[in-house]
Amino acid sequence: MLLIPVVILGCQKPKDYAELSGKITNPNSQQITLSNETGYEKTIVVNSDGTFSDTLKVSAGRYIFTDGIEYGTVYLENGNKTSFTLDTNAFDETLKFKGDDAEKSNVLVKYLLLREEHLNESIFDQSSEDFENTFENFKTEFGDLKNSYASIDAAYFKSEDASFEEMKAFYKEYYEERQAINRDLGKGTPSPIFNNYENYAGGTSSLEDFKGRYVYIDVWATWCGPCKKEIPYLKAIEEKFHDRNIEFVSISLDDDKRSGSMTKAKNAWKRMVAEKSLTGVQLISDNGWEADFIKSYKISGIPRFILIDPKGNIIDPDAPRPSSSELTKLLEELGV
Repeated sequence: MLLIPVVILGCQKPKDYAELSGKITNPNSQQITLSNETGYEKTIVVNSDGTFSDTLKVSAGRYIFTDGIEYGTVYLENGNKTSFTLDTNAFDETLKFKGDDAEKSNVLVKYLLLREEHLNESIFDQSSEDFENTFENFKTEFGDLKNSYASIDAAYFKSEDASFEEMKAFYKEYYEERQAINRDLGKGTPSPIFNNYENYAGGTSSLEDFKGRYVYIDVWATWCGPCKKEIPYLKAIEEKFHDRNIEFVSISLDDDKRSGSMTKAKNAWKRMVAEKSLTGVQLISDNGWEADFIKSYKISGIPRFILIDPKGNIIDPDAPRPSSSELTKLLEELGV
């Protein structure tokens, strides 16, 4: 008698967790942190060889992962197995996802790269017509990108679609500010001054004290996230040029309006200077955002960086950030 094997087929219970793994080349830290806008947060250990792996109970959606000061977006869903690789020396350019629904993460990387291509610093030096064309080209190419991922429902991109006009309005406002700054505070114009700002090292300092040297000014505040992200880069620049003819001056805008009193504001400033071991000349504005120096430079958002020559004239009223390679290039070109 011929025996026929019987194969019992069945359905497996779906996993109630997501699996996330990958490898980071040149990791910035020994862990990555996952979070989303609803308050979810999870830390995953990165091994010495850059690999990591963990299981996560999540609600389907986008999650931000951070490695030091760098971050990216990943789509996670229970039952999915997802992995990614990247090299922090070219974070966005090398970030690649594999696994279930990987296309939902990869398309966001491509969107970010597309946005960086079109909406970079050069946009603020364009004519008004070119500025408008840049946004139209960006919008068209984003539409093409979405069409190339036809398997993803259009609703997935609702936040990008909804924020486009808001983003354009934000850039437009800054563009107009930049035009006004360049018109009224052009290269070679005598710099507005500040007098007797409290110095963390003791006493007070005025802009006049630094005459004869280039001055790179960082306008920041302890509560400003983007300001704090620039700190490691600013320290590196200061170290690189520490024996050159340049003074690095940081001016805090901590004030009573946000802190409740100037005493509390100054305590927060002093505490962060100490905790972060901030270098250079550390000053605090005499009147927060309302200080004459701040208003004269038309500062409405921070961080803001200013470069002044040894004669006290403006080189750049909205200088490159420490995290930009353009800053080192500019200082080298000046012979600092």
